[in-house]
Amino acid sequence: MSRPRYGYVRRSGRRKQRQWVLLFPLALVITALLVGYRLPEDGGRLLTVSSGCETAEGCGPVVVVPPRCGYGGGCAPPRDEPATVGEVPPPEITARAAAVIEEPCGAVLYGENAHERLAPASLTKLATALVASERADLSDTVEVWVDGGELAATTDSTVMGLQPGQRLSMRDLLYGLLLPSGNDAAIAIAEHVGITVPAFVDLMNDKVAQLGLVDTHFTNPHGLDEAGLYTSAFDIAMVGRELVHQPELAAIVRTPTYQPAWDGPPLWNINRLVYSYPGSLGVKIGYTDDAQQTIVAAAERDGRRLIVSALASSDIYEDAVSLLEWGFTGTQSACNAPGVSTFDVSASR
Repeated sequence: MSRPRYGYVRRSGRRKQRQWVLLFPLALVITALLVGYRLPEDGGRLLTVSSGCETAEGCGPVVVVPPRCGYGGGCAPPRDEPATVGEVPPPEITARAAAVIEEPCGAVLYGENAHERLAPASLTKLATALVASERADLSDTVEVWVDGGELAATTDSTVMGLQPGQRLSMRDLLYGLLLPSGNDAAIAIAEHVGITVPAFVDLMNDKVAQLGLVDTHFTNPHGLDEAGLYTSAFDIAMVGRELVHQPELAAIVRTPTYQPAWDGPPLWNINRLVYSYPGSLGVKIGYTDDAQQTIVAAAERDGRRLIVSALASSDIYEDAVSLLEWGFTGTQSACNAPGVSTFDVSASR
């Protein structure tokens, strides 16, 4: 309940107010003694406040508090968080939402607020890359109309450095999209594939719907904050999983540096895990004011492949490494384990 903005009490009501205000502290003491309550931490799930007992019979009323909404105005439908797999407890992380997925079968090893709708930042570009690779040949020549320098100056965007009039391959643009996280590359790709940016965004939303992901909605191809742009830790991990199933895209996201066919400098991958984490398969990082730090990371060890996601994090690398290490060392492969939920993306391809 929100606090009243003003504390002014009309003159005619002040005397009556004094009478009950004196009883208020006593009422609080009595309530504290007679009523036990529990207020779980708000993690995007339904919270219940009991009236003093833990069984269904003989209890007083139960208050249901709606889940907290993410940026973009959408509230995720309430659902159970996936059970943690393994006996080793998962690590403490800074992210508000996270997921750990067994890549081959989509088994959910761990979820924290995994279906809460939050801003994705540049993780949006994972869907941009998927749509582009499906609807264009990577050898296609793309005529560029966007000015990367102007875009960087006006929106504080990360860019690959495109200039109007350039002609680059779709492959070069995908490297520019996924390595330095070029918003100019996202717009050039969208205009080439979809003719208009809104039409391309419709294709992005069609793609996540095809994958069966219900907690994601895109409004642009790059991830700059906008109302109506949101994803969830589960959904975006599954988008990352779909991307690493595409050989050409998987090769791009794990590449440290790439030289496009232009007179400009080489492109460097801004995802530090590519350089520092053994077995890293790359994928994507992002940041905006609303989203804070975001990441989807993939890695391989001892024949296992894991996908982790973290949204609204204050340290994506620490979170991602902690979750990967926990997944590899604290759990067994869950693809054939009984009772573990799986998500079959391949069935929708």
